[in-house]
Amino acid sequence: MKFMYLLSAALITAGPAIAQEVAPAPAPETVTSEAAPSAPASSEASTVQETSPSPVVTAAAAPVADEPKCELHIWPAERFQAMTTGWLGGGLLDAAIHADGDKARRSQMASALDPGGQLDALQKLDLIALLKLPASKIVTHEEALDRKTVNKILTRRSDSKASCYSELIVTDVLYTKAAMWGRSLRTSFILRQFDASTGAPRIKKTTGGNGLKIFPAKKGEDTTEADAELVSIFQKNFTEATENFAKQTGSTS
Repeated sequence: MKFMYLLSAALITAGPAIAQEVAPAPAPETVTSEAAPSAPASSEASTVQETSPSPVVTAAAAPVADEPKCELHIWPAERFQAMTTGWLGGGLLDAAIHADGDKARRSQMASALDPGGQLDALQKLDLIALLKLPASKIVTHEEALDRKTVNKILTRRSDSKASCYSELIVTDVLYTKAAMWGRSLRTSFILRQFDASTGAPRIKKTTGGNGLKIFPAKKGEDTTEADAELVSIFQKNFTEATENFAKQTGSTS
């Protein structure tokens, strides 16, 4: 009896502990895609997504500037001259002495300042501002005008019908060398401005001239630097000419 009593007491005391070890812990709840599908988006959210796409930013087109109504037509010179005078002071004898040299210098000028070279040199300048003209479209003419007709023909030398119309004509390119004064390049220009109300243009004529330090290149030497100097002085002569134009009122003859 005593033994049975002790055994019963031991079982009663150990019972909860044994139950705690044997009883398995509840398995964690696992949600699968089939068991727990994602909640459908609300109809309101779906509608917003479909009707509110990301905004597209479009750059505004730049306004197109109106083309100038005025025109400036340009013609290059066809005539190149070279004149060298020694201590004899000119005359037939001086001309005969320097004839071959002047012929070579005319050829060098015609190469460096051919029609395309003259037009290119002028267009690298701000022609409209220098000539104090209204905004104008620049039109170049590769073929030089006949020098004999420049002062005789007073009508437009192009077919343009623009109501605001001007002409810039390069008439002469002259190289000179004087024993006392050294070498220089002189360039003559004519500016003709046509008024829509009258047929005759207002005419301005002038010359720009500046000294040379490199041109002409010596025989057999590379002419690159000498040619570049010619172009630079040609541009400088034009700038000087525009200053003279500004002082003139212009004539109609």
